[in-house]
Amino acid sequence: MLVDRKKRPESFGEIRFTVPEIQTTTLNNKLKIFFGEKKDLPIIRINFVVNSGSCFDPKNSKGLSNLLSMCIDEGAGKFNSLQLADEFEMLGAQFSAGADSDLIVISLQVLTENFVPALKIFKSVVIDPHLNEEDFNREKRKVLVRLNQLKMEPDYVADISFEYLLFGQDCPYAFPVIGKEKDIQSIQHQFVRDFYYQKFTPLNSALIIVGNIGFDSLYKTLNEEFSSWINVQPDSQQDLLVKKSQKKIYLVNKPDSVQTEIRTGHLTTKRDQNDFFQKQILNLILGGQFSSRLNLNLREKHGYTYGVHSSFNYFKDAGYYSVSTSVDTENTTNALKEVFSELKKIKDGITKEELDFAKSSLVKRFPSNFETYRQIASNIGSKVFHNLPDDYFETYIQKINSLSSDDVNSISQTAFRQDELTTILVGDTDKILDQLRKEDFDEVETLEYEKLFNHS
Repeated sequence: MLVDRKKRPESFGEIRFTVPEIQTTTLNNKLKIFFGEKKDLPIIRINFVVNSGSCFDPKNSKGLSNLLSMCIDEGAGKFNSLQLADEFEMLGAQFSAGADSDLIVISLQVLTENFVPALKIFKSVVIDPHLNEEDFNREKRKVLVRLNQLKMEPDYVADISFEYLLFGQDCPYAFPVIGKEKDIQSIQHQFVRDFYYQKFTPLNSALIIVGNIGFDSLYKTLNEEFSSWINVQPDSQQDLLVKKSQKKIYLVNKPDSVQTEIRTGHLTTKRDQNDFFQKQILNLILGGQFSSRLNLNLREKHGYTYGVHSSFNYFKDAGYYSVSTSVDTENTTNALKEVFSELKKIKDGITKEELDFAKSSLVKRFPSNFETYRQIASNIGSKVFHNLPDDYFETYIQKINSLSSDDVNSISQTAFRQDELTTILVGDTDKILDQLRKEDFDEVETLEYEKLFNHS
């Protein structure tokens, strides 16, 4: 049977899906608990989250929160690093710790029958980590090695250069989570210990738990285990300065590169604004899926790239829109012009067919966000983190389906702002600059990556 691949498959049937109910409570020491029951399998997942991501890093210690997350499981309570790993392994538990721009997240997933013994070990990591100097020095060396490796990856250079130049050096979100090489070298062991005691406190943390356990039993167990964790007032966050982005092209030199990494975009409103769903539809049509306008233009029509992607990205206290792709050096300005062109065309409005396909895509992929224990815990965390309405999950599909073309088109003029586009081009500066001059692009500045992050 031959299939006409130019014709989209027809959809049929309604989505039948029940989102997990979220129960909330607070332990005696004020630690917040968010629980979603899931009985499919005898599994429990815990995400312990602390408001201590890289946006809290002190001015000259960029990378401190990431270093803390790397050190925190290097021994805790009565176990050293190797013993801790062995204990989790004997219980069949999956354990991880990491930092992002806003949070440090420590996670545990274990069979229900091993939950209590695993929780006792997990608790010791949270409230009694060793944070030894020897472990700190080892993890610090790892970070410095990784930073040297990342310098050679054009896509990484493009991503962090874009955020740095978009937000500006006065904003904590401008810096990569892993930190700056100069800062990492100057971070001392005591800095990590002090940062832990400033940030790891019940008032500054939350436990997100998903699994096969009764709520009353869970509450009793958590209170027993965490009652010894005493509250201290968390250290305040540094001021968040988010300036208006400016229209400018920056060239970051990567000599002899045969490709150019392109990033362009601008600052936007935060995640909890009322136009979130309209923006999701617009982005899906413009560059958020394989059949998007940008991909059909740059990949299918012109063959400039293997793929192009766009998205609205949200931190807790800021957001930005970005378009990213990689093209052969000789096609840099051609691709850039097409991206700018599509950003302009979207303001003329979307078609009914585009709207229906985007809505269908968002609705049908929504249940897949709740398939695993990890996904459910992550989505509960996002809801809490961004202060979304209590019925956000329950009304998600309804809100998507209720959108009309007029609803979406009404925000297209403000959702994409061409007069504020900050553009980063990572590649061979000499070759790219010649193209930009021929095409009469203005407001162009050349930069050296090494100087970009180590000038201060």
